[in-house]
Amino acid sequence: MKINYISIKSPMTPVNQAHVKSFLSDIESAGNFRLEQCNLDSYSTADFCVIYIMTGGTEGIFLENFDILSTKPCYLLTSGESNSLAASMEILSYLKNRGYKGEILHGDAKRIADRINSLYSTEKTITKLKGMKVGSIGGSSDWLIDSEPDEESYSNLLGIEFANIPMDELVREIHLGGYEKNEWTEKLISLGYDEKEMEKSLNVYGAVKRIVNKYGLSAVTIRCFDLLSSVHTTGCLALAILNAEGIYGGCEGDMPSLISMIILGEISQKPVFMCNLNRIDTLKNELIFAHCTLPANMPYEMALTTHYESGIGVAIAGSIPEEDITIFKISNDLSNCFAAEGKIIENRRDPNLCRTQIKVSLSHYDYFLTNPIANHHVICLGKYQKSLEDFYKNI
Repeated sequence: MKINYISIKSPMTPVNQAHVKSFLSDIESAGNFRLEQCNLDSYSTADFCVIYIMTGGTEGIFLENFDILSTKPCYLLTSGESNSLAASMEILSYLKNRGYKGEILHGDAKRIADRINSLYSTEKTITKLKGMKVGSIGGSSDWLIDSEPDEESYSNLLGIEFANIPMDELVREIHLGGYEKNEWTEKLISLGYDEKEMEKSLNVYGAVKRIVNKYGLSAVTIRCFDLLSSVHTTGCLALAILNAEGIYGGCEGDMPSLISMIILGEISQKPVFMCNLNRIDTLKNELIFAHCTLPANMPYEMALTTHYESGIGVAIAGSIPEEDITIFKISNDLSNCFAAEGKIIENRRDPNLCRTQIKVSLSHYDYFLTNPIANHHVICLGKYQKSLEDFYKNI
């Protein structure tokens, strides 16, 4: 991975080139990326660029180029040599007092590298979301009484575009039948579940995929419980395959959860599990999350069974690696978000819950009982809380 930087130094202050080389090299090694110097002309067009304040006495030079440098958040890299930290503090104060975003990148190489990686993924995600088109098929389920999306907020702050598609269009497509065969359809078929039920379920996948292509969607959420009565199957396999293909797919028409999936997926570059919180063991700080679908490329093993609430169709009981995780949710108007890190400690198979079930160890649970952001939350493997907080701070 390449990280661009521009350097600013005072012509009156000598620079120890050996120190500069060592400073930058240590950051590259700690962050597993390559730092590449660019010029001021390419700063505004670069996806992400750090400003290396090499010396003191650079405040005036920064100000001379403010119109260019202020086009994006100013991440001021400094080693502390030659009064560079003092200059960076003056610059950052100037920025913050005028409503601009920025931060000083200073400290040991690992801390600096970690911040660069986090900020890079944040900025990349913000850029990726602009112009992304997401679809809602059928609107949200009736029970999601606090999950109606504020599309204006999502559009203004994230640049997301929306397509609202009637459920009748999906049902017509399902009745047409047919789906493209790929590694995920073949893998699911190979699990040996009832052929008739598999065919119905995979026809839902084919129908949703055609709608995704028709409208140019990067993500879609489905009022999937309506399918139980209209076509007597579920959307569980369709969403599992779409997510594995890189098309974010969410349940129950829950648009805030779909947006949360997109954000967490883009930040982490990992598959994302949308789920319900079912139980909390308040003595052990252990929580059980479950749902009847998950990305087909997320579990290390899968079994097929019926959808929990209805007992029909095809749902996935997956086992997710028992590793560190991040839990995330953003509100329906972007006024609030929740991000926390925990660990999967057990995969469960309780017949009285949705089919994929994980027990999670978390340091705190009060949020879920006192101020939750609605029902569904999203989970991925890995630790991304800080990157998500950076994202929320910078939108």
